[in-house]
Amino acid sequence: MSRKTASAEDFVDGIILVDKPTGCTSHDVVYTVRKHFNLRKTGHCGTLDPEASGLLILLLGKGTKLSELLMGEDKTYEGSFKLGETTDSYDAAGQIISTAPVPALTLDELNQYASKFKGDQLQVPPMVSAIKVNGVALHKLARKGIEVERRPRLIYIYRYKILKYDAPCGDFILSSSKGVYVRSVVHDMGQIIGCGAHLTRLRRTVSGKFKVSDAIPLAELKSLSKEDFLKRVIPCSEIHKMLTTEMR
Repeated sequence: MSRKTASAEDFVDGIILVDKPTGCTSHDVVYTVRKHFNLRKTGHCGTLDPEASGLLILLLGKGTKLSELLMGEDKTYEGSFKLGETTDSYDAAGQIISTAPVPALTLDELNQYASKFKGDQLQVPPMVSAIKVNGVALHKLARKGIEVERRPRLIYIYRYKILKYDAPCGDFILSSSKGVYVRSVVHDMGQIIGCGAHLTRLRRTVSGKFKVSDAIPLAELKSLSKEDFLKRVIPCSEIHKMLTTEMR
């Protein structure tokens, strides 16, 4: 029986930072990179919604074992919202389920509302999410019009600041612990204000020690030669060193 010769692809271990575009899932990015570069073991940590863009960490080979450590890192996002409209998914991809007049608000007043979300809190995940209940993803139930009770999760928000407001839309920056649904934060703020709100744009800029400015856009990544692709891979040893230094 002939033995398959190990190829260079079998020994790609580490991570690569990708700037995910909107319009595709995090899994789509993994599949594209795996297929394009003929990789075997590939994954990602820190899922981004299809409508979101920004930093996505791809795990390659033995780098997949670092998933839990890297997913536990804090994140920073930049985004936009619209007041006066509530959607079933809490973002612009969903159906508008209610509208209400938007009160006159200053930037300072909006930031007073935003400040209520800083610190520890319990967040109820949206129905349109990948969280599973009894083995079934919530978004699959939501498509069937089924809503189930979701267990609140403890999260921590370090910073939530409204940077700009031109009624009824605004821009913000948010830094948080892992597992935060930013669209839920926007939705909940709209509920507190009383007019409703939904997320219209989201971009992840930081995850732990990694920044989107160091990531490569997916389209550009696909144009790289195998040699140049390998140069972009951060080896596991370097990641371990970074994480160890962080914990000291």
